[in-house]
Amino acid sequence: MNLRGKRVLICGAGGFIGGHLVRNLLDAGAASVRAVDVKPKSEWHQVFSSAENLILDLRDVSNCAAAVRGYSVVFQLAANMGGMGFIESNKARCMLNVLVNTHMLLAACESGVERFFYSSSACVYNQQKQSSPEVIPLREEDAYPAMPEDGYGWEKLFSERMCRHFEEDFGLKCRVARYHNVYGPFGTWNGGREKAPAAICRKVIEAKLSGRHDIEIWGDGLQTRSFMYVDDCIVGTRLICESDVAEPLNLGSSELVTIDQLVSMVEEIAGIRLRRHYNLNAPRGVCGRNSDNTRIRHELNWEPSLPLREGMARTYRWIAEEMARTCRVPVAALSKDRYVIA
Repeated sequence: MNLRGKRVLICGAGGFIGGHLVRNLLDAGAASVRAVDVKPKSEWHQVFSSAENLILDLRDVSNCAAAVRGYSVVFQLAANMGGMGFIESNKARCMLNVLVNTHMLLAACESGVERFFYSSSACVYNQQKQSSPEVIPLREEDAYPAMPEDGYGWEKLFSERMCRHFEEDFGLKCRVARYHNVYGPFGTWNGGREKAPAAICRKVIEAKLSGRHDIEIWGDGLQTRSFMYVDDCIVGTRLICESDVAEPLNLGSSELVTIDQLVSMVEEIAGIRLRRHYNLNAPRGVCGRNSDNTRIRHELNWEPSLPLREGMARTYRWIAEEMARTCRVPVAALSKDRYVIA
C-alpha cells in the first residue's frame, strides 16, 4: 500500500509523534489528512492549516465513527501517556486507553477502512528480560510469556491482541509498531509527562542558567536504554503501515546508552559539567531495555539510524529556544555545539 493519494486519519494528532506524522503525510501527497485530538488546539504540539483539525474525545464510540467517516487509512496514536513519572503514577488512566483503541477498531471496521496502524510500545515486553543493565536486545517474541509493565504495558499488549483478532475475524488489515523511547523537537519537555531525553536537556539548561551546576538524576544512572529520533520514527511508522507485515515490529534505535552517558552527552553539548545527585526513590522503570532490529531489517531492509549525539543536539537546541520563548530566559552561550544556536 502507498499512502500517496489516500485519505488519512491521524488520532492523537495533537501529540508529539502525531504532529510530526501530520506534517510528513501532508508533504508526501496524501489526498486529505484529518487530524484529531482531545486537547484544545492551543495545546497541540503542532497545528497545520492544510489538515482538517478536529477536537474529539475518542473514548466515545460515536466520536470515533465521526472521525473515521470517509477515510481509508487510520493511524491510532491517541493515548493518555507520558514518561516514567506519569505512567507509574497513572496506571488506571493508562489502562483506559483501551476504550479509544476498542472504539477506533470498531469504527474502522464499520466504515470499511483499508489499513489500521496501531502505535504500541516496548513496555509490552516481559519485565524479567529487562532486570539487568546488560540487557540482551528485545526480540518481538520476547513479549510472551506476558509480563509487561503494569498499567500502560498491559494496555498496549491487550490492544495489540485486539488488532490481531480484528484482522483475523473481520478482515481489517492492522499493522503494529512497538515504539522504543521516541524523542526530538516539539516533544513535551516539562510538566511531568516528559521523557528522559527532554527532561535531561531541560535540567542541564536550567543548571547552566542558574549557575548552580547541579542535576538530579532519577535512579542510579546505570539504567540502559535506546532512544529513537522522531524523524526515524516517522519513516518507520510509514514503512510498517504500508508493508505486508501483519505481526508487531520493533521500531527503535539499537544504540544503547546508560542514563549517566546520556547526561554526559548533553553536558558536552552544553559545554558544562554538573554535580550529579541520584534520586533512588524516583520512578526509574526497568533496569535495561534495547531494541533488536533483526526482524525490521529483514522485512523492510531498514532500521532507525540517526546517531543519538546528533539527535540530542537538535533536541537541546529546540528546548533551549522554547525556554527562551516561554520562560523569557536568555539563550546566549547555552551551548558550544554546532547544532545549537548560541
